[in-house]
Amino acid sequence: MWQPRSTFGAATAAVAVGALTLTACQSGSPGANGTGSSPAASPTPTRSFPLSSAPGTIPSVRHFTAVHGPGWKPASSSGVVVASGAAGQGLADEAQLIAKELKIHYRGTAAARAGDVELALGGGGAAESYTLTTSGGRVVIKGPDQSGVFYGTRTLKQSVRDSGDMPEGVVHDQPAKPERGLNLDIARKFYPADWIEDRLRQMADLKLNELGLHFSDDQGFRIASTSHPEIVSPQHLTTAQTQQIIALATRLHITIVPEIDSPGHLGAVIAKHPDIQLRNASGTTYQGAVDISNPQSAKIVDQLLTEYAKLFPGPYWHIGGDEYLALTAADPQTKFPQLAAAARKKYGPNATVRDLATNWINARAAVVEKLGKKPRVWNDGVFPDGIAKPSKNFLVEYWTGREAGKIPPVTYLKEGRQMMNLNDEYLYYVLGQPNGFTYPTGQRIYQEWSPLVMRGTSPVPAKYDAQIRGARFAVWGDVPDAQTTAQVAAGIRMPLNALAQRLWAPGKPTLGWQQFMALADRIDASAGSVVTPAPSPSPTSASPSPARPTTPPES
Repeated sequence: MWQPRSTFGAATAAVAVGALTLTACQSGSPGANGTGSSPAASPTPTRSFPLSSAPGTIPSVRHFTAVHGPGWKPASSSGVVVASGAAGQGLADEAQLIAKELKIHYRGTAAARAGDVELALGGGGAAESYTLTTSGGRVVIKGPDQSGVFYGTRTLKQSVRDSGDMPEGVVHDQPAKPERGLNLDIARKFYPADWIEDRLRQMADLKLNELGLHFSDDQGFRIASTSHPEIVSPQHLTTAQTQQIIALATRLHITIVPEIDSPGHLGAVIAKHPDIQLRNASGTTYQGAVDISNPQSAKIVDQLLTEYAKLFPGPYWHIGGDEYLALTAADPQTKFPQLAAAARKKYGPNATVRDLATNWINARAAVVEKLGKKPRVWNDGVFPDGIAKPSKNFLVEYWTGREAGKIPPVTYLKEGRQMMNLNDEYLYYVLGQPNGFTYPTGQRIYQEWSPLVMRGTSPVPAKYDAQIRGARFAVWGDVPDAQTTAQVAAGIRMPLNALAQRLWAPGKPTLGWQQFMALADRIDASAGSVVTPAPSPSPTSASPSPARPTTPPES
């Protein structure tokens, strides 16, 4: 016999057109139409069942209209169908995946019947939004784009995992932030392809949509190269493995943001090209730093950027820019006379090494823009007050206020720049915990952090919220053997859950931390269960288309 689930989230009851409806909203969030009003209920209610309550999901749904009804449970006769024509175009992947996960039939393009789940495009709304309607023994998921429909299937999957059913009613849902993700350093600690693919599946279930891939650093270069095979580490991803990761990410609506960091963190490249390494006036070398006055340095880096921009199809490219050791010296102009001379030659007698570093970043940004990518740069590579001005075309990813100069995030926001939040106080999982870092907890992210908290523990003014596109939780391999890959996966599990919640639903979460952890445990513990269907009929449609952690400043 169907039993009502426990109440999830804050709710209010109202009587409307003979139907008792309930709207469950994340604290502080606007209505689905942006007005704060409650979406109207579409299911036909019946008093023979208790009033439904919002589904248990991570992140929580933004709006739920509750009615009296039995809800939906997967059964041996249940199936997943795709709407016909343009309304179902391109949704075969999403349909087959949710059918496999719920262990029910996939019937391709067919008329929905009792017990079915139907996927369709349409209905308008913002990107990545969706409406999920449970009524009459069916579930209909509709969104303006494929990613929205996909996220609706994640809500269905998690609700069934949590309680065995999808409650009667209507979900109206959309993310607060357009970019939500994980940043992974595979250069210093190598992660096998299957481990990365498992993280992509984990991210997708949490409605995270961006994987930053840092694959070049002092300790390793981890993706096969045709332009410079000599720099590739023995442990690396092959081109085929990388393409497989990209293909899975694409199917899961995750964008990969690749990074070849420069002009610092290039030790693996310098090991095979020592002539481009930075040296000071006395000939001392600097780990990972290239001589940006040497044209050969730019030539090699640009060859790599050109090669890998063709491999990764996403719209973004991260060009790095952080922790260039020449800029940590007390007097860079005296210590690195060749850099100072090059700066003065290009920008005049008052130019400094910092201006030359800005020129390097601008030049790399221009390269990736010609390759069709939108450039991104770490904040400690962006200096707005020099003679050379940073390009207006790149997004600033803010990670630290520890660097020399300590330029606050508001400086970039006042310029009108778009930014990403990778606050090292909350979002940095640094293996070995060097330089004062400690492993971040999901609880701190859940209870204290928000996208406005870009540096330290203080938020920037709320008026800049729209310029903060989102955040990523970053894993850095400074002491690679400090944890196994399994330990890393376990350590980042709840931080990713917490981040997903804070980026999807604005305002303070309604569940307490212990309740939130219990929900995550229920969702994860029931993976692989659900129902075993009867033999599936042949589908009527075609098969689917296919650390950053700081280096101490030099005195």
